Parts: sequence; structure tokens; C-alpha cells
Amino acid sequence: MKLPYKLPLADMSERYRRLYSASIYDILDEKGYSDQTLSLNIKPLTTDMVVSGPAFTLMGTRNPIEEKDEMVREDFRRFEEIYEHSVVVIDGEGDDQVGHWGELLSTAAQARGAAGVVIDGGTRDSSLLLKMQKWPVFCRYTTPIESKGRWRLVAHQTKISLSGTLSRYVNVRPGDWIFGDMDAVIVIPMEIAEDVLIAAEAVRETENQVRAEFRNGGSYDDIWEKYGRL
Repeated sequence: MKLPYKLPLADMSERYRRLYSASIYDILDEKGYSDQTLSLNIKPLTTDMVVSGPAFTLMGTRNPIEEKDEMVREDFRRFEEIYEHSVVVIDGEGDDQVGHWGELLSTAAQARGAAGVVIDGGTRDSSLLLKMQKWPVFCRYTTPIESKGRWRLVAHQTKISLSGTLSRYVNVRPGDWIFGDMDAVIVIPMEIAEDVLIAAEAVRETENQVRAEFRNGGSYDDIWEKYGRL
């Protein structure tokens, strides 16, 4: 798909990874996009994981069927469209039992250049995932339970709805920017993702100056008067 970004994806990904979810949320809130935070139950496997990149979406269903070999092959063909710097984002359709992802799929996605995975659902193979280098995984739970016959993919690169925090669901379109750290995963609409990046970088610089002034004994009143931010 053609993405709307003017900045190179590698540059955007790296710059976003230097930020943190609170400042990104503040900018979105100021712009009127207050409901872009995914469920706070969606957490990284380790607290130092950060994910950043355009969404490559996968939609599934809990409708169990007997999968035939050709159907399984067709599911795997969807993964061949994963592109460099993208974040795999999976709609588990509210499932709370099976693993919708695992280490082998992670290895394949990373080899195609993906930057990580966000699952509104579960993952298997956690111990193996933790051994992978530079591969952030965000999910609601971990599990050993196989998805075959219990959950299946039905579509890819389509709009999906993931569990939200301030709203019941957050829509994710292919190409929307995904940012996640230990506090939350945030969906940034693609039309404003570059503006949000620039604004959040400016907030970071201001907060660095505020932090330095506090360390040097500055007063709350003076700092607020000077920067308008605490």
C-alpha cells in the first residue's frame, strides 16, 4: 500500500522511539484525539520494549472450523506482504485463551523487516520471543494453547478495532502509526503522525529544560511562568 508519510519510515521510527507515550498522548489530546490509547492490559513482555511503525493489520475470528491445508497456506501468504518498519497489529476478536502469534511467525516477520507486534490477544513461545534481538512484543496475555480449530485469520490490511481505554474500541487502519512503551500502546492517525512527532519532540525539549531548572533549584512558579508546562 502507498503510505502518506513524507519522512522516511526508518527516520520516523527511530525518532518516535526516543519519545514516550505520555508526551505523545498529550499532543493527541490537545489535537482532539483523546481516545487513541489501547487497553492498558496490552503490555510489553518486558518493560524496556518500545515499538514504533505503521500498522500492518490482521483480523481474526473465533468461529471454529476445520482448516484445510490450502486455507493454512493462504493465511501464511498474508504474511508475505509485511513490509519494512511495519508493526504487525492483530485483532484477536476478544479471545482470551489461544495464542494468536508466536516465535516462528515473529522470526518470519522480522526477516521481512517488521519492527514488532501488538496483539489484542495472546502470544505463545514467550521464552523464545525474549531471546530475539530488537523484537518488541505487546499482548494481553501469554498462553501455550494452539489457535488451530479455535481461532483463525480472516483478513489482512483492513481496518480493525482493538480494545481501548477511554473508549471501548480504538480503530486501527493499515498505515496508522503505532507507538508503544511500558505505559501504553497508542494509535496515531496517519494523517497527523508526522505533526505529532514534531510536536512531541518539542515537548521533550521543553521538559528537558524544565527538568534541568528543577535540578538547579528553580521554583515552581518561575518555571511555570517561563515554560507553561510542568
